[in-house]
Amino acid sequence: MQDEILLTPRRESPVEDTDSLASPNEEKWDFVLVSDIHEMGSEKEIKRKKFLDELSKKGFTIKKIEDTKLFYGVRAPQHIFWNYQRLLTNHDSRQQNSSAYQDVPVTTRIRVVHFILQNTVTSDFEKLHDLMKKKVFEAAFPLHKKEEITEILKKKWARWRVLFKEQPIEEIRCYFGEKVALYFAWLGWYTYLLVFAALAGVATVAAGATVFSSSQVSKEICDANDTIMCPLCDQNCSFWVLSDTCTYAKVTHMIDNEATVVFAMFMAIWATVFLELWKRERATVVTNWDLYGWDEEEEELALKLINNSQQELQLYEHSYFCSTIVLILAVLMIMVLIGIAHALVIYRAVAMALFTQSEVSLLSKHADIIAVMTGAVLHYVTIVIMSKVNWHVALFLCKLEKPRTFSQRENNFTVKIVIFQFFTNFSSLIYIAFFLGRINGHPGHYVRIAGHWRLEECHPSGCITDLFIQMAVIMVLKQTISNIMEYLIPWISHQLRKKRKPPRRRNVMLGEEEEAEDPCKRQWLKNYELNEVNVFSLFNEYLEIVIQYGFTTIFVAAFPLAPLLALINNVIEIHMDAIKMMRLRRRMVPRKAKDIGIWLQVLEAIGTLAVIGNGLVIAITSDFIPVQVYKYMYSPCVRDNHTGMDCSTGYINNSLSVFHIQDFEPHTKVLPEFRGVQIKECRYRDYRNSDDYTYTVQFWHIFAARLAFLILFEHVALCVKLIAAWYIPDVPQKVKNQILKDKHMNLYNELRETSPSPATPRGSFPQERVLHDPLHRGSNITSRSPPKSAAIMTEYCTEV
Repeated sequence: MQDEILLTPRRESPVEDTDSLASPNEEKWDFVLVSDIHEMGSEKEIKRKKFLDELSKKGFTIKKIEDTKLFYGVRAPQHIFWNYQRLLTNHDSRQQNSSAYQDVPVTTRIRVVHFILQNTVTSDFEKLHDLMKKKVFEAAFPLHKKEEITEILKKKWARWRVLFKEQPIEEIRCYFGEKVALYFAWLGWYTYLLVFAALAGVATVAAGATVFSSSQVSKEICDANDTIMCPLCDQNCSFWVLSDTCTYAKVTHMIDNEATVVFAMFMAIWATVFLELWKRERATVVTNWDLYGWDEEEEELALKLINNSQQELQLYEHSYFCSTIVLILAVLMIMVLIGIAHALVIYRAVAMALFTQSEVSLLSKHADIIAVMTGAVLHYVTIVIMSKVNWHVALFLCKLEKPRTFSQRENNFTVKIVIFQFFTNFSSLIYIAFFLGRINGHPGHYVRIAGHWRLEECHPSGCITDLFIQMAVIMVLKQTISNIMEYLIPWISHQLRKKRKPPRRRNVMLGEEEEAEDPCKRQWLKNYELNEVNVFSLFNEYLEIVIQYGFTTIFVAAFPLAPLLALINNVIEIHMDAIKMMRLRRRMVPRKAKDIGIWLQVLEAIGTLAVIGNGLVIAITSDFIPVQVYKYMYSPCVRDNHTGMDCSTGYINNSLSVFHIQDFEPHTKVLPEFRGVQIKECRYRDYRNSDDYTYTVQFWHIFAARLAFLILFEHVALCVKLIAAWYIPDVPQKVKNQILKDKHMNLYNELRETSPSPATPRGSFPQERVLHDPLHRGSNITSRSPPKSAAIMTEYCTEV
């Protein structure tokens, strides 16, 4: 069998023979199909031949190269792209020159050919994805080619040396399409604005470490050598002194101070400004690309007509029964995720009890911190496992809905996976932030799991440090391990695929190595050795950054360093993704897009949750409100009118209730002596009376103050968000005016062509328009037709 066989298509008209891409000097192929070598007459071989015959009937040129696999190069006939241009070109452009067809960009060629390949049906009613499931074909991919644009991208983008340089967005668009270019434009914009959020977060922590380091609250904890605290477990646990947690208290106050409230308000405004500025940036970009009025549904219909003009139109459908089933299954999945969060709570309670009773002094002394950190690691493990489960469940639910288009299916899938991932990532954080230490009861009447293990208590200086540790561990593990695996797995896989490359074949007749090898063969083999790309490759990148955005905004009041970690991660992520796309993975099928799609609505929802979450963290998790209530209602400044002292003096003693040890539960076994002293009462964090252990009046004052602050904070933050959204227009005035001028010029030309006026000589215009070429600075293009800066961009992409 010959290594190379050229299958010529059936020509329907002589004009197809003028395809410039079929020149003998340089062969260019739109797609490559890869198949195993099957036995002649086998079922797989017959199915493969039927599919290739269907492509030949449509005028495709197919080139076959045999190596250890069968490679089929596919090139579409030119009339397909002429039909594409004719159907989707603007009406006014068709009027001006209905017979002139320009070369389409390579990204458009790949997108059109990919659609036809995926929707070509054999006589057995099988499509390409059906054949790939049956192992008839192994892979189908467009080619990375050694061209000028690939060298530009590798030099200016896909390398670590250009870590802090601007991305070549226009070149990315010309090579990977608008959807990928918009992703990197959005990610670059997000990363740029993270600089300001990171600086604010670092300033907040620095202020806590310097200005607020000598706070009266932490000083009282460090000096509380005589304050005996109640045991942390029920069996053989001793009492302990409050001053033992001095370091913990200082760390707590470093992130829980007045500056945190200002930072939380700043981040609420930042999230809104980020999205509003991105909308402006996106409007400018898509206008330059002439995509502002592009309709995805219209393009999909055009591609279906080009592929098969007799195909029946698929209409939108909706089933309330299917929607009800999907809703019930989604709720059940959410309940499972909440149940996993409850399992983590049980682990922390059990681990706390076991570590406290441990004979190892390190474990018993730092039982609370170790329980929190091991719980955070376990939470990260559940995130990794459940992310894969969520993926399959969301795909199953999408299949039940039977969406009409790929875009609709992607949007439905996005909503489901984001909701599932939100509960997976944030359920445990929600418990720590809003329930830890508030539902555990009190000494003598603890809330217990299975009647045995009692729930955790908050530290006397507050629960916010537990949330800080949990977020820090998850973000550090998630970003470091995920990025390492995200880069190493494709790199190792690529290296292994390269090593599997067989030695060069010998000519059986001559007994010597082949001297001449088809350059297509080397190119196709090199692309085949790269890692596979699927339709969710870009989706995964979006999801990763959106989850990170949730960590950066929703609980940022408890972890002000989150923006800094996100900034460092994104700087690396941009170029790591670039290296993967250019050097480790096969070429992604370019897709058109005029925005980032439903991800914008997801980001806006996260922004609203950020306002609510940070308000709750300050009102409930933080000690900010109890301290303020004490200062203005119960401190010495109020009682004794002492203005020369710190009004928070005595707060710690005021926030600790008294418990008489004779009221312990019968099964509780504590050591009555502590440092040679017989203990009769101990202290615990709560606002309860010492006689009947009911809530004091101060507790209800604090509760009312928390509720009032929450309402005030959220209303002020939401009002500021609305004002910022109103103040910053989504579309810049320059873009609006450009669109307005284009419409006016198009209408004027239409009027002039249909009914010329004697006062206006035919062929004259109101004025000449001078366009600035964004790709060749310093050059101007004088145009007497509607200004189309995108035409320049398209010509640039075609030339490159």
